[in-house]
Amino acid sequence: MNQDSTCVLCGSSQTQLYYSNENVNYLRCFECEMVFLPKRFHLNNIDEKSRYDLHQNDSKNTGYRQFLSTVFDPLIKHVQPNSTDLNFGCGPGPTLSLMLESEGHEVDLFDKYYANNVQVFERKYDFITATEVLEHLSNPRFEIDRLFSLLNPKGVLAVMTQLLTNKVIFSTWYYKNDPTHVCFFSQKTLEYLAQKNNAKLEIIGDNTALFFPSQQGEVVI
Repeated sequence: MNQDSTCVLCGSSQTQLYYSNENVNYLRCFECEMVFLPKRFHLNNIDEKSRYDLHQNDSKNTGYRQFLSTVFDPLIKHVQPNSTDLNFGCGPGPTLSLMLESEGHEVDLFDKYYANNVQVFERKYDFITATEVLEHLSNPRFEIDRLFSLLNPKGVLAVMTQLLTNKVIFSTWYYKNDPTHVCFFSQKTLEYLAQKNNAKLEIIGDNTALFFPSQQGEVVI
């Protein structure tokens, strides 16, 4: 088995070439339908951080806050007052954390480049947020398993990532053109994660999902 062709999410060896150009090859998993970029094509840490340093996610930008409201609005309905959140992959300009703190929630930050607070992995949280993060993960299987393990009973995992749907023409899809985007999720991929973690799944639009591990089996779209 070629380790580089093994699915980075479910570990299946049943993958095939999905798309290629002169620079990279993308593979697709038959089991969980993850589309991913093999690790030999990933940026090194220095180049990856240089790309992230270009991001201009200003917490005072109303447009950016409106973008984050896609996950904030449905999530806030499911969390109790004064809950604890882990904002995983917060980036250089944390904003969702400020929105949540304004509602009275306690928020811890983690980002491997900008808030490398590894002590957060010793706590448990009422909910966890990961906005525009999953597509960057070189080892999504490990990271997502770890996030689920950090949830308290009746916890919620909220994620934002642009879903790969049957309407997407991958060759021209803007989302793949960011070289730090190395894995892409479809509805089937999210359903795989929900089933694996015995979670109810709620999908909102084409870029947001909530997982409820204490409510098994249901998919709401």
